[in-house]
Amino acid sequence: MVSDDAPSDAGARSGKRERTAVGEPSPRPRTRTPIGSDELIIVPANEASWTDLQTLFGSRGDPARCWCQRFRMSPGESWASEGPAELAARLREQTACDQPGAGATSGLVGYLDGEPVGWCAVAPRPDHLRMLRNNRVPWDGRDEDKSDDTVWALTCFLTRRGYGGRGVSHALARAAVAFARSRGARAIEGYPDLVEGGYVGTRETFAQAGFIEVHQPTKRKVVMRLDL
Repeated sequence: MVSDDAPSDAGARSGKRERTAVGEPSPRPRTRTPIGSDELIIVPANEASWTDLQTLFGSRGDPARCWCQRFRMSPGESWASEGPAELAARLREQTACDQPGAGATSGLVGYLDGEPVGWCAVAPRPDHLRMLRNNRVPWDGRDEDKSDDTVWALTCFLTRRGYGGRGVSHALARAAVAFARSRGARAIEGYPDLVEGGYVGTRETFAQAGFIEVHQPTKRKVVMRLDL
């Protein structure tokens, strides 16, 4: 992902930068005034259009290479081996964009004045194949059932360039909690990076949504959790 010129959300206060997407051209706001909770409309991804999601991920930079598949790819797969077209197709299938009646979806999309401005990836933890097998952060030093689909994971935030520093990721984190709860989750976790923040979010973003730190498996990674 590509950093915006200005710190985004929690990074504006903590010194860390949340990653913002290059995305497609958008009306660039002339203010960093926080977006009110009644201004930002957040919907499950199946209620958003695939065109809007493509706008958020853009055509260059890490978002357009990853398509939020880093933690979902099988061991041995990579951005290079699968390619952006395949990874985008996987995200489209996971989200069921343009299908408001879909029985399952993954992720949330935030809108401001009809413009897509943010995305977060939230889904049952077992859906993340690479995280289950190749990522020590959620598991080291913890007695966790990797197959428990009532524990969800909030793994990625994406704020459209020009909208950083206005609270988009904070609103998405709060909405992710409500979304997971509505889908039967008993807990939701996040795994922020203490050094960079970036696409996985900052500790502050999770804390302001009610998460508490339950483990620090490495010097730069913590596990944040909220029991629902």
